[in-house]
Amino acid sequence: MSFFPKISFQYEVEEYLTKVFRNKELIIALGTQEAENKYQSLLSHLSHPPGFTTVRVNTHLASVKHVKKLLFEEIQKQFKGLCVPVLEHPKLQDILLIPVIGPRRDLKKHASEVIVGAQCGYAVLRGAHVYVPGIVSTSRFVKAGDLVSVYSDIEGKCKRGAKEFDGVKVFLGNGISELSRSEIFSSSGPLKGLGIRMIEPVYLSPSFDNVLPSHLFLQNLPSVVVSHILNPQPGEKILDMCAAPGGKTTHLATLMHDQGEVIAMDKTANKVKKIKQNAELLQLNCIKAFCYDGTRALSVEERENKQEGPPFLPESFDRILLDAPCSGMGQRPNMAYSSTLKEVTSYQPLQRKLFTVAVKLLKPGGVLVYSTCTITLSENEEQVAWALKTFPCLQLHPQEPHIGGEGMKGAGLSLDQLKLLQRFDPSAVTLQGMDINSLQDSREDDLISLANKDCIGFFIAKFIKSNSK
Repeated sequence: MSFFPKISFQYEVEEYLTKVFRNKELIIALGTQEAENKYQSLLSHLSHPPGFTTVRVNTHLASVKHVKKLLFEEIQKQFKGLCVPVLEHPKLQDILLIPVIGPRRDLKKHASEVIVGAQCGYAVLRGAHVYVPGIVSTSRFVKAGDLVSVYSDIEGKCKRGAKEFDGVKVFLGNGISELSRSEIFSSSGPLKGLGIRMIEPVYLSPSFDNVLPSHLFLQNLPSVVVSHILNPQPGEKILDMCAAPGGKTTHLATLMHDQGEVIAMDKTANKVKKIKQNAELLQLNCIKAFCYDGTRALSVEERENKQEGPPFLPESFDRILLDAPCSGMGQRPNMAYSSTLKEVTSYQPLQRKLFTVAVKLLKPGGVLVYSTCTITLSENEEQVAWALKTFPCLQLHPQEPHIGGEGMKGAGLSLDQLKLLQRFDPSAVTLQGMDINSLQDSREDDLISLANKDCIGFFIAKFIKSNSK
């Protein structure tokens, strides 16, 4: 049952998506009503957070069992003794899963209100406290120590510093203000630090602010699956083409036991800095991060100085991960998607440029994994159909582990090809809340099965390059 309204799109984007999810192949396979039901279910799921918080253990520094014990103690402390389990995944043996309790429908709303921006609001729904830069407005007389109700301005229409807001706002829960209104909107410059400490969030997830920072990496479940599918081996040379903020990069290095070379590229300097910080925090030394545009990463002639960074000669890498820039429609929660149709459709050509470079940089016999966190056909299955037609040297390959569903119909791929793809579709399960009683009555196997499905929307394809032509 939906707690929040379905995700909203600009009119042109909504029309575009409606056609995607009512395409001829899908209608023939499912029937009109079933296809429509699945689409509407997906829209509802996207506005709600996933049912589990996923953390990847840095097995380079600690065992999963040790971190599980520390994390369980931390969660009990945060949840004041509430017994929420920490689950190990049987197929992803470096992650821990924490069920999310909620939505909690019986929370009392307070007269004092704080409005936060949409991105801040989504973070709160996944366990974060409210930091000062995320606060857009507060009631007139808010003081430090006040109980306040926190709302998200999902359409971005609240004016900064407003004393009241009657626009579209979504209740996120209750907290205690750490600062007064005048301190939050101080004229002496933007403050940093904690603004509202959430004590009664609508969705109860642990906060990971400074919690075991060198031992844990907060990561969505499908994002962890990707690195396992690439399956890097010690001593290999790996390229992560669009690497920021470094979750998959550091995972690849960990799977290689920090032996070999992981080249991480991103074209934004601040993001590259973040990759380096994460590598240092997790104590991984085989990562080399460069600020570089992946579409320009291929060099046709050898350079005299033998520099280690991009551009690279053809056939330089054993395995390549292209976690491509995408329209991001699979991210959860998201209640109002603001991109235009022009922006949404701009990703396909960029992804193809990056993919073409990746194929040329890959050694014969090498593995290329392509992934996105979006739900469209044009950025996922259509890209696979295009790649197989454009590069005869590429073959689709089975994925291990295969936890998500098969690919979506509509791009002309065969049933056998669709089975080799992996699409994580949140609408594959009924949208349901989790309370502490139903959690304690649930079998662990059932919870793991639910976690595999109730995650972000994501897509993965794995290719092997058969020869150098």
